[in-house]
Amino acid sequence: MQDPTGFHRWIGSDLELRIRAQPGAKKTEVSGLHGGLLKIRVRARAIEGAANEAVIEFLAGELQVPLSRCELVSGEKHREKRILVRDPERSRCESVLARWAVQGRTSS
Repeated sequence: MQDPTGFHRWIGSDLELRIRAQPGAKKTEVSGLHGGLLKIRVRARAIEGAANEAVIEFLAGELQVPLSRCELVSGEKHREKRILVRDPERSRCESVLARWAVQGRTSS
């Protein structure tokens, strides 16, 4: 079932996340929703893919999956990104996704 906020969807056993990245933040964290996307602030700057790597590392850690199972599908040079997490533990993900969804909307 797709979350009404629209920032994630299940594709079989894989999870696709729609992210809005904000590089250069004081710390790496989820900061709510932004226009139906999950907003993640990352410490890394958007230089030579560092912010993309930071987003993927953060998601792998939060969802407790190996880094190799997280793939940037689109948005390599944009703030809006799609990330595919292959075969994560669904119950763990649902708990994390629910926590992120209630963090609220930052803007639209």
